[in-house]
Amino acid sequence: MTNAETISKLNNALNTLIKAYEELDQKNTKLESKITELEDEILDLETVKEDLEVNVNDFKTNTEEDNSNISSMLGKIEGLLNKKVSSDDNSNTSSTSDEEVNTAEEKKEEDESLNLYSSNDKSSNNSDSPSDDKKPENNKIDLNRMASLLNGFNN
Repeated sequence: MTNAETISKLNNALNTLIKAYEELDQKNTKLESKITELEDEILDLETVKEDLEVNVNDFKTNTEEDNSNISSMLGKIEGLLNKKVSSDDNSNTSSTSDEEVNTAEEKKEEDESLNLYSSNDKSSNNSDSPSDDKKPENNKIDLNRMASLLNGFNN
């Protein structure tokens, strides 16, 4: 082999090495950019994860508060229902409907106002009235009853 052939073969080998180096350098550059993109994506995901953890903690706190509030409300409702049940049992209206109870109360109030009206006519404005001796069963103000009472006093 001559020097020219050796130089030619060395030149071809050198060109092959340079081409391989350039290809590897391109691949390395692509991989480095991919690594950078993935690192950025990891940072973004970590930020999202932190936000989600904060939201989860907030939801847990809110859920615990809501459960506490609901339990408190249910306790109050049960207390009110127990009071209503005991007051219904005391008034012996467990078998009657609300409409029947209201009708019976209205009828009783009408009877009381009629009795008061007739006693006022007989006693001519006597200040003692039979309704003062009775306990009011309902603490609600009945405007019709008051109007009829006032009319009884005016006669």
